[in-house]
Amino acid sequence: MKVAEGLRTWWQAQTGEEDTPFDGDSTSFVASVVFHVFLLLALGLTPLVYHTNQVVLTIETPLVEEEPEILELPKEFVYSELPAEEIGAHSVNGSEVAMSQAPIVADISTEVPSPAEEIFDTEVPVIEINNFVEQAVGREFNTLPVKGAAGVGETGASGAVDRITHEILLSLQERKTLVVWLFDQSGSLTRQRSEILDRFERIYKELGVIEAAGAEEFKKHESDALLTSVIAFGDKVNLLTKKPTNNLTEIKEAVGSIKRDDSGVERVFSAIYMAADQYRMLRAPDADTGQPARNVMLIAFTDEVGDDQDGLESTIRKCRQYEMPVYVVGVPAPFGRAETLVKWVDPDPSFDQTPQWGQVNQGPESFMPERIKLNFSGARNKDADPIDSGFGPFSLTRLCVETGGIYFAVHPNRNVNREVSRNETAEFSAHLKHFFDPNIMRKYRPDYVSQDEYVRRVSSNKARTSLLQAAKMSWISPMEEPQTRFVKRSEAEFANELSEAQKAAAKLEPRMQALYDVLKLGEADREKEVSPRWQAGYDLALGRVLAVKVRTEAYNAMLAAAKRGLKQDDPKSNTWILEPANEISVGSRMEKDAENARALLERVVNDHPSTPWALLAKQELENPVGWKWKEDFTDFSPPGNGGGGNGNAPAPANDAKRMMAKPAPKRAPPKL
Repeated sequence: MKVAEGLRTWWQAQTGEEDTPFDGDSTSFVASVVFHVFLLLALGLTPLVYHTNQVVLTIETPLVEEEPEILELPKEFVYSELPAEEIGAHSVNGSEVAMSQAPIVADISTEVPSPAEEIFDTEVPVIEINNFVEQAVGREFNTLPVKGAAGVGETGASGAVDRITHEILLSLQERKTLVVWLFDQSGSLTRQRSEILDRFERIYKELGVIEAAGAEEFKKHESDALLTSVIAFGDKVNLLTKKPTNNLTEIKEAVGSIKRDDSGVERVFSAIYMAADQYRMLRAPDADTGQPARNVMLIAFTDEVGDDQDGLESTIRKCRQYEMPVYVVGVPAPFGRAETLVKWVDPDPSFDQTPQWGQVNQGPESFMPERIKLNFSGARNKDADPIDSGFGPFSLTRLCVETGGIYFAVHPNRNVNREVSRNETAEFSAHLKHFFDPNIMRKYRPDYVSQDEYVRRVSSNKARTSLLQAAKMSWISPMEEPQTRFVKRSEAEFANELSEAQKAAAKLEPRMQALYDVLKLGEADREKEVSPRWQAGYDLALGRVLAVKVRTEAYNAMLAAAKRGLKQDDPKSNTWILEPANEISVGSRMEKDAENARALLERVVNDHPSTPWALLAKQELENPVGWKWKEDFTDFSPPGNGGGGNGNAPAPANDAKRMMAKPAPKRAPPKL
């Protein structure tokens, strides 16, 4: 009111008139106009002061993309990603048996679209959002080394060659390629070399490199797209092709000229290193394109671990430096052990063809043996027959893994469904009693790392450390079989025989106690272990050592009790036999240890089925840890003279006829 009165007074003083514009409702009208003007200005300026980060959607119709041309493989070549046990592209018969089993093969395939294809058959608009997540990308990402496969099971070298042919085709799609074939010259590889030689022509036909290079179907291939070099190795390394060639005749002549080396020395790492060094210039970047002239693939055939494993690290560095993948067609490594026995039959039919067995180093599958070896097993020796580890020898397999290649574990008797006897073992092959599914064994892959890294990983867990220490102790000190039959000719002789048997057990007990004490140190870290391989290895070792420890202590206690006297049920009995039994009647502590052993072994069987660890644990569970006495009778009377002209004597042999059939000469197998 004071403001309005002041305005009227000011107006009257300026104009001299009594009536003013501020009389009545005029003041309210002016105030309303001013208020609404300021309100409109404030609303108009608000978006400039406060900004919201809103998401804007833009809908676009998808572009019609041209379908890329699909490069078809030669129709004769069939390759399967899945390993086959006896038939298929991975078998000894190659890809010929991998055909369809349909009674009629149609010329044109009839395809029925799946429900998913019907649902997504229509075009779907692409929705772009202006808010996106940035992802770091690298220009050189494709040059990072890709780790290779640790072990692909095969029943024959031809199956491995089919897969290698596929790898060569993939390499040729990228750029021109040099393939270096490296062949072991040992006598045990003679037949495999012959098998590969017979298959070479087909390999190069499939790759489009044949002598008739002018054939219409192969004109699209450059004559030098694929070059080949051949190297042989034994005690020495020999380059058999003066320079890389695409002449199939020259390639076959080079392979056929390989001579057998009976030195028993196999310098496989030296050969691979020499090949990588020989052709390193092909991997040098071109000044204009920055790309190498060729890919180089190294493919080695051998059946041993190599006598120059000290060159592993330098060979890995050389091959990785020039990005040369290494493929090895080799043998399976026996589980947790270095040596195995190879069946040798004289290749010359004029000599005795009776199989002979020679010891060969084909393992172990890990940097160090990760299993214990115990010959004392009560009923029979569980470790007498080697079994498959599921992988190849450590050094060669690691070389393949580190360079991006593949190790092929070839064995003609590979069968995961049953055990393989010695009689079934193929010539020039090692006897492995059991094989295991590679799909199951994949998660039990060894640590393919350097020695320093392996030691670091082992040192990180006491269970691992104690397992390796116990494994080393058990291999250095093999265990003896116990005496279980005791003939009682007199009380004194019987007691003396029991005492002598106790001496053997007394020597064994402290060694078993030492093994147990070492493994017991790792028990605190067992639950921290996350690797299935190390879990299974530690539990199996502790379970077996506990079982053998109880079996040994119970054996000694039963002998001590027998010296104090045995209850005889049959008066005629004069012999006592100590038989394995499930019950333990000589101590509650041993009974508790036996329960712990069974729990550990059952844990291995349940947690790691269809593995080498589960197999050995199951065998140990089948062997009782206790003992019981059984009475028997031994006849001391001298045997009769026999014969005596009663007409029942066998007719004399025809010596003249027998002398006519002169046996074939026999010679010892060479160093395999």
